[in-house]
Amino acid sequence: MAERQGQAAPDAVLTRIGQVVMLHHAGDREEARHRFLGLWAEIGENGDPLHRCTLAHYLADTQDDPEDELDWDLRALTAAEEAADDRLAGYEGSLAARALYPSLHLNLAADYARLGRTDAARSHLRRARGAALTLADDRYGEGVRAAIGRLEILLGEGGTPGGRVPPRQRP
Repeated sequence: MAERQGQAAPDAVLTRIGQVVMLHHAGDREEARHRFLGLWAEIGENGDPLHRCTLAHYLADTQDDPEDELDWDLRALTAAEEAADDRLAGYEGSLAARALYPSLHLNLAADYARLGRTDAARSHLRRARGAALTLADDRYGEGVRAAIGRLEILLGEGGTPGGRVPPRQRP
């Protein structure tokens, strides 16, 4: 019992988001989108910033329209910035939100590249690269850095995409 007292209680909303992510990864994209939208309705536009960030980040993956995907990714970044705001330094989700920055910017770079907005894509790619410097040398960090490298190659050096930007893949 004393051992458990030192551990943080699990976050029920993040657990529910994780369950829907597993449904999505199992191939049921439409049902995942439906459940994510239900969670979004529960959390609301003013809900916990880490919950909104995480949910919007994964909800973007279930979108069919690239503009809708971009909208959800922008919501995720806005919520992450709110969570990481210096005024909320005491907020326990701020560190977790900051850890998402490399992936958030990478996804936005890919969204903008798919939409032919290469200047915006390059801007977010630079931000993703800078934020990735803080990632550990673990599987997640290596996956994000590899995805950044792939997108750098696809965007090419001449200001236009060097190839078709593939659908988003999680690192």
